[in-house]
Amino acid sequence: MATNAAATRPLHEQDPSVAATQHILVELVNEEGIATGTSEKIAAHQSPGRLHRAFSVFLLDPHGQLLLQRRATSKYHSPGVWSNTCCGHPSPAEPPFIAATRRIVAELGVPPAVLSEAGTVTYDHADPISGLVEREYNHLFTGLIRQTPRPAPEEVSEVIFADPDELARLRQSHPFSTWFDTVFEAVRPQLRELTVASAWLPRRIGRSGRTGAADARVQRIQRVRRAGSWPVPAGTAPDSSLR
Repeated sequence: MATNAAATRPLHEQDPSVAATQHILVELVNEEGIATGTSEKIAAHQSPGRLHRAFSVFLLDPHGQLLLQRRATSKYHSPGVWSNTCCGHPSPAEPPFIAATRRIVAELGVPPAVLSEAGTVTYDHADPISGLVEREYNHLFTGLIRQTPRPAPEEVSEVIFADPDELARLRQSHPFSTWFDTVFEAVRPQLRELTVASAWLPRRIGRSGRTGAADARVQRIQRVRRAGSWPVPAGTAPDSSLR
């Protein structure tokens, strides 16, 4: 039987965009979020996946609209799909808040006006596009953005500010990242606190756009810790720790 030579080569040889990630390290953690070691990023995402630290950010504009991004089509992981404002992985021993701020600037060209902790959530999702696995202990952040985004084209194809109804329509017509449902449900109460628009709280928006009770994934939220708004560090610069 003939063998597909491309399929038997390592992922970084099949897709040149993966090569840039070969020496990027992520922090491995246990179920309590305690660091246990490090791994090359691509290795941590290969099946069955290794639990590692990540972060996800949700920013609202002054009108209460959520900033969404469509990931660049050149990305090796979840290319061309819509997702939350920003996401990524802290470097080993790097505070997640610092990493999140750094990546917001790198991907969107502007810093957040406000950024606050919104808890953590753990999940294990396979990405059907790349075959990689998202097994992550994810630190969640919500905040406000007041400047016009200037997306880096190698990171972001396009952005949109959406209210809950617009998000529901977008979910019906376009693919989203495999982690979006889980992290969105986890931060919905915090989004409501940032705006007088209460529409972010009462209903769940899924792939079908249907409303209903939040599903069991919300029960996986771990150790939700509330904190006041933190000042955003000055002088944050783009980095190479791409998701």
